[in-house]
Amino acid sequence: MLVHIVMFQFKEENKEANMAAVKVMLEALPSKIPSLKKMEVGIDISKVERSFDMVLVSHFDDQEGLDSYAPHLAHQEVVSVIKEVTNLSKVVDYLI
Repeated sequence: MLVHIVMFQFKEENKEANMAAVKVMLEALPSKIPSLKKMEVGIDISKVERSFDMVLVSHFDDQEGLDSYAPHLAHQEVVSVIKEVTNLSKVVDYLI
């Protein structure tokens, strides 16, 4: 199993509304992308200086599953929105 984690820092303009919209869009992806086995999307509640605003934790059977997810049209539609409303993202992929 491959775990793909992405953390996002959102721009301040319309931050709460943008986070809510992105969360809904991300949570719709498992029904559209067969290789995406499981997904969790969380909005930060700690609000400390070093925290990010949102985290995405997704699970794939293997690297091939992640590789087919990345260019998928449904994923790319969400990516285009995320790029407009975020300042920064960080990613970690690992095998379990």
